[in-house]
Amino acid sequence: MNDNQDYLNLLRKIKKKPVSTQRELADDLGFSLGKLNYCLKALKLKGLVKINNFKKNPNKLNYIYVLTPRGSIEKTKLTLNFMKKRMKEYDELKKEIDD
Repeated sequence: MNDNQDYLNLLRKIKKKPVSTQRELADDLGFSLGKLNYCLKALKLKGLVKINNFKKNPNKLNYIYVLTPRGSIEKTKLTLNFMKKRMKEYDELKKEIDD
């Protein structure tokens, strides 16, 4: 899987469940913790995700992941590119079957 697909999957998961542990996100996405950290750092550096911990929570492992407005726009772009790619693959397969 390429980085864009991984980023899209992570952005979708964060949008759906912003209060997650890194282990939960990694398990849900089938990522290692190292891969998840790599992706989270990349998305944060791009300004697509904000990462905050719960200040009052004694368990400092709990974080909230928030898509920034740029993150929402990028998620939409990645989704559209994904759909275009899948439609192209479908058209190519359909043509191959029809020939």
